Amino acid sequence: MFGLSRSSTLGLVKQFLKPTVLGRTTVCLHTSPPYSSSLIPIVLDKTNHGERAYDIYSRLLKDRIICLMGPINDEVASVVIAQLLYLQSEDKKLPIHIYINSPGGIVTAGLAIYDTMQYIRPPVATWCVGQASSMGSLLLTAGAPGLRFALPHARIMVHQPSGSAQGQASDIKIQAEEILKMRKVLNAIYETHTKQPSEVIEKWMDRDFFMTAEEAATAGIVDRVLKEAPVRSDKHEDTQAVKHS
Repeated sequence: MFGLSRSSTLGLVKQFLKPTVLGRTTVCLHTSPPYSSSLIPIVLDKTNHGERAYDIYSRLLKDRIICLMGPINDEVASVVIAQLLYLQSEDKKLPIHIYINSPGGIVTAGLAIYDTMQYIRPPVATWCVGQASSMGSLLLTAGAPGLRFALPHARIMVHQPSGSAQGQASDIKIQAEEILKMRKVLNAIYETHTKQPSEVIEKWMDRDFFMTAEEAATAGIVDRVLKEAPVRSDKHEDTQAVKHS
């Protein structure tokens, strides 16, 4: 789901949902569970200088692959943004791949990732595996034109932002107005990347709107549904194969 965060420090909380009181306003946090290091595979990479051990995510990063899995919060956004900036410093032309399997999360955290994707020079390819819901679907459709993909059984969902507030009526009104402003921002982003008219986007965003991978391709959320891996051609196999197929 889309949620609103009022402080970047909130993403450090280590629960799935934990109410946090800031003054007179209560917000809910959506954060990823900390993975046990014993559950992260270690792989060996052979080079001319011998073997080197990597955790699987670091090894994928070497091939310009970022895994965005689970709820999107400030902590997750910080890691993804750092990876994007690092990969840009390594090569400003070669595409970066983001694999998304996310139920969504905090709006400001997701927009931080979105802005970075648009800011950096390398094209960013997005891949939906599993689901891309709420903010996850926004990041999916924000990939470079022609480089937005979904696997056959992926599920995509869009909806309007939500939040909760308590306290004086004036405080609740301020929060409600902010959510409405944010809805306009999100609508404009979907409209830009899908090329759908505003009326269609408004209809999507009114309630939870679910799409299959094929429906998402028709709607302009993704460009293609991939049923098998592209033909591999060189060191950056899937990047080049997809780009030139």
